[in-house]
Amino acid sequence: MKIALAGAGAFGEKHLDALKLIDDVEVISVVGREIEPTKAVAAKYGIGHACTDLAEALAQPGLDAVILATPTQMHAAQAIQCMEAGKHVEVEIPLCDNLADGERVLELQKRTGLVCMVGHTRRFNPSHQYIHNKIVAGDIAVQQMDVQTYFFRRKNINAKGEARSWTDHLLWHHAAHTVDLFAYQAGPIVEAHALQGPIHPELGIAMDMSIQLKAESGAICTLSLSFNNDGPLGTFFRYICDNGTWIARYDDLVTGKEEPVDLTGVTVSNNGIELQDREFIAAIREGREPNSSVAKVMPCYRVLADLEKQLTK
Repeated sequence: MKIALAGAGAFGEKHLDALKLIDDVEVISVVGREIEPTKAVAAKYGIGHACTDLAEALAQPGLDAVILATPTQMHAAQAIQCMEAGKHVEVEIPLCDNLADGERVLELQKRTGLVCMVGHTRRFNPSHQYIHNKIVAGDIAVQQMDVQTYFFRRKNINAKGEARSWTDHLLWHHAAHTVDLFAYQAGPIVEAHALQGPIHPELGIAMDMSIQLKAESGAICTLSLSFNNDGPLGTFFRYICDNGTWIARYDDLVTGKEEPVDLTGVTVSNNGIELQDREFIAAIREGREPNSSVAKVMPCYRVLADLEKQLTK
């Protein structure tokens, strides 16, 4: 399978590292904002073509699919561009930063029948898969999720400490992980509320946010997000269930008493990004809808749109 990667930044390289581990996959083109850094990434991974125009990558002979790790504001338009060119597409989270764009992506996916998958990595992390398997088996039911998403990002930089050409967002990006995961683990969301802190004078975004969710099952979720936290970075999920408590930290899992949980055999890898990419490729090969398809994650973006209305009253 021949794949193009658009977005040669910090997260793009995570996908390139993952794709090296998947059989019968070749990345034939990489797209970036500036040509010289993009050529450097292509050389590092042995990719024969580098460019700054997605259309040029889409025109590469034999191309099957595209992975988009570009700035948030480009995701929906580029996903549409890929499907209009007849290519399957995996677009990094978030699918969009407004609901109308997301709905347009879904409409085109339905019309073309192509695989369009969104990078909701939490569905694939072994830690969350372990919990999901227990829920599906009827062993546990979520009563409450307590989630902290914390970064120290008072300047516009990426995960590698480099200046960003775009501004990240707590609601449309980081909250999307938890809103979707809560619905995935506890059932459809029927109630949502949000508050936000002061707007940063330079970045123009809220640096702190609090979200409350309730599922149809009665389970609740409390999500705290911050770009101001000077401490451990990342997202930490506490699952309080009717039969046990667990804390998930990306691909790792411990009990509520901090006892490590052996995740051996849960899935073929301990890397959530690799598992996400494996699902994308498998869905294309098997002609099926992937987990985290645009259709499956769209309810999350509808909730985010409702929350945005509350925050911008």
